[in-house]
Amino acid sequence: MATPPLTPRMLIPTTLPPLGSPRSKESTVRPEITLEQPSGKTKSTGSKSNKLLRRVRSVFRSLPIMSPMCKFPGGGGTRVHENHVHHGGTRVTGTLFGYRKTRVNIAIQETPRSLPILVLELAIPTAKLLQDLGVGLVRIALECEKRPSERTTKIVDEPIWALYCNGKKSGYGVKRQPTEEDLVVMQMLHAVSMGAGVLPVNSGGGGGEGDLTYMRAHFERVIGSRDSETYYMMNPDGNSGPELSIFFVRV
Repeated sequence: MATPPLTPRMLIPTTLPPLGSPRSKESTVRPEITLEQPSGKTKSTGSKSNKLLRRVRSVFRSLPIMSPMCKFPGGGGTRVHENHVHHGGTRVTGTLFGYRKTRVNIAIQETPRSLPILVLELAIPTAKLLQDLGVGLVRIALECEKRPSERTTKIVDEPIWALYCNGKKSGYGVKRQPTEEDLVVMQMLHAVSMGAGVLPVNSGGGGGEGDLTYMRAHFERVIGSRDSETYYMMNPDGNSGPELSIFFVRV
């Protein structure tokens, strides 16, 4: 029996579809997620905790997106030694990503090739935060109240925090479980240790919210106490303090 001729469809190579592309029966399968489990990964906290996170996120998404001026209040030359990274911390990988007009997401990984250990969604537009990082220092504080009944809860496991950007109230931040799209982004960036750019999306990706942008860097994680934890962006040139600091505090 003669082999049928190749059709144009059969000659098209398998490529990664743009993020945000509509699903269909004939759409190309998304890449296999090969990210490794983090070394300190613990068992799931259970469906009760996951349901609480979903409820919190649902309420959070009903709140308006804030557009604070996150530029560090001060002129040039204000990057003093007090901003330098503390010693004794653990180096991790941090990725800021999201569609330009939507809330920014922050994923923390042990390495670029591991599954996220923490995913945050902040009420600040992605483009705004990345723009402010380009012109000055940005300090993000995430605060929540102490609750005696949850003394054993790690501060980064709290479901919601009040968000402050350089001292200005900027809405809220929430912790959430990684979505399929989050994992695709991490998979696409698994060979990137640091850098910034735009990930491919089709013309309709993100619901018309603009390009999916990202910035990745090394962070130093410093645990001050049970009620405080900080992530300092590590500057590649090593000559100045971190461009971005994220503080978790229970008060």
